[in-house]
Amino acid sequence: MKNLVRSSMMGLLALLMLDANPLWAQQEEAVNYFTVTGVVKNRDNRKKLENVNVSVPGTNIGTVTNADGFFSLKIQDTLNVDGLEVSHIGYLNSHVILKKRESVSGLTVWMLPAPNLLNEIVVYGNTPRALVEEAIKKIPVNYSNHDNLLTTFYRETVQKGRRYISISEAVMDAYKTAYSDRSTINDKVKLEKGRRLLSQKLSDTLAVKVIGGPSQAIYLDIVKNESALLNLDELNYYDFWMEDPVNLNNRMQYVVRFRPRVDLMYALFYGKIYIDYEKLSITRAEFSLDMKNKIKAIQAILHKKPVGLRFKPQEVSYLVTYKEKNGKSYLNYIRNEMRFKCDWKRKLFSSGYTVLSEMVVTDRKEHNFPKIPYRTSFKDKQVFYDVVNEYWNEDFWKAYNIIEPTESLEHAVNKLKKQSR
Repeated sequence: MKNLVRSSMMGLLALLMLDANPLWAQQEEAVNYFTVTGVVKNRDNRKKLENVNVSVPGTNIGTVTNADGFFSLKIQDTLNVDGLEVSHIGYLNSHVILKKRESVSGLTVWMLPAPNLLNEIVVYGNTPRALVEEAIKKIPVNYSNHDNLLTTFYRETVQKGRRYISISEAVMDAYKTAYSDRSTINDKVKLEKGRRLLSQKLSDTLAVKVIGGPSQAIYLDIVKNESALLNLDELNYYDFWMEDPVNLNNRMQYVVRFRPRVDLMYALFYGKIYIDYEKLSITRAEFSLDMKNKIKAIQAILHKKPVGLRFKPQEVSYLVTYKEKNGKSYLNYIRNEMRFKCDWKRKLFSSGYTVLSEMVVTDRKEHNFPKIPYRTSFKDKQVFYDVVNEYWNEDFWKAYNIIEPTESLEHAVNKLKKQSR
């Protein structure tokens, strides 16, 4: 498990180094589509729900709701679509009927919390660890045994205190080999289209590089990447225990919590893994870096900093989810949040920073697609905002599906656009 954070270092997330260079421009094909927008809420308390899966049944098209519960889904008008499927952990699935293939706005989707109706708990070998081991062994059966090309939307933001100082977004292709081989050596990502906005204030310039970036479609896919969280040889480093089961996609899930049981030379993780009750497929993982030893935590996430700057990590957390289709599970959504403080020696006050990146799979191809050549792939040590331009307008994404920006993010975009004029 030591390789999880280190392997995600293959994409460096650099904070506010203002000498970035745009690399490319892209020809886009004309696509006719209609757009469905709306908000997802809890029927019981009327609260808006974030990270809810919204997809088109019978296709690989989908997105997730933002932190305000809003979503927008662009659908090709040539597809035979009769509705949307909406799913979220702890809730019964909802189906939204679309009477016509035309744009719809202002939908409200109500989700009903699901009762935990699990008649019997059968834990393999009578231990939660044995359940995790069995789920790992079933990965070749439960996940795609074909190469896949994923279309993903990636967003990366940096906040200083509550103020956004960097916003970057991109549509990427991710080539993933079959899950029967849990190596990522032949997996690649390619940047298709992106944009960025940076604060122009000198006080916001902080030449720090922390580990992360758009290659997380490869390295944070914990089911595919054997070097990450789910390695049979390293389960001895952790204690496991069961929590109450939950409902996800109208299927019951075991919930196995874990925490470090040994002290190693590097930082471990704590969190929980969700495992499908019937198939024993891993559907979701929520975990965080153990911050008890600050030196080990710094070694895990910090790549480079200026001399004299003190870097103080506070939290590193991850969310990885998978979605089932036609009996196989596929990568769906990844979220990484990192909080830390920085101050200069002989200065009284420190500044708090939050780096948030998230990636959603918006489409997937399993046959008849070209592989990503190495020369056009996103390289290991490239910095994301070095390879995107600063073009920003309402029609920038055209037919691509994205994660809708929150109100706070839209406000930040307007402020940063004014600064850059």
